[in-house]
Amino acid sequence: MASRAPCKRSAAESLDDVVARARSCNHCASILPHAPRPVFRVHADARILVAAQAPGMRVHRTGIPFNDPSGDRLRRWMGIERATFYSPSIALLPMAFCFPGSSKSGDLPPPKDCAKIWRSRLLVHLDKIELTILCGSYAVDWHLSALHLTLSEAVARWRELPAGVIAIPHPSGRNNGWLKRRPWFESDLVPELRRKVALALKSVPQHRLSRLHQEGRHSVSQWAGPT
Repeated sequence: MASRAPCKRSAAESLDDVVARARSCNHCASILPHAPRPVFRVHADARILVAAQAPGMRVHRTGIPFNDPSGDRLRRWMGIERATFYSPSIALLPMAFCFPGSSKSGDLPPPKDCAKIWRSRLLVHLDKIELTILCGSYAVDWHLSALHLTLSEAVARWRELPAGVIAIPHPSGRNNGWLKRRPWFESDLVPELRRKVALALKSVPQHRLSRLHQEGRHSVSQWAGPT
């Protein structure tokens, strides 16, 4: 899935343990513009990992990952509906879990300490992942650190990446110029991304997938805040 050496699972730390600790983390409180609100979703049955950057302000307010225009575009690229996207079959794990704040040019970079503390401890429990979608340069830098690729290089060389890994730009509107200069992304890579997503979801037994989709619809409806 990635070029990093696998982390050994601690017998004393279950996935539920790590999730609970990560959700209550306040390690970066002194450098964040708002009170920490970790936003991520993981499940032991996940087949797809979406590794993104960090929550934006709207996600911070609602507590729902990719609950914004970027999420709409990402779901279109993946060829799936909201219920599937928010079902336990897909893990949504940004490089940092809290909104880092904004500058004149956009959101600030995700604090590196978050990935250092939590990422390997969570990923080690996601042993059913078949497809990892690296969404943006920070995810590429972490997951493909040994390859020393820029985001543009990783996206352009999608046929050469490790099996089960695909890199895409962040779906933010700020990347419209990048996308306009690379029409092959929509014509060539997006269909391949959809094929890989469908293939990964197909590995889930149909009766199980239907239940996971129902859980996805239920979980979105239970989140606090407007959608």
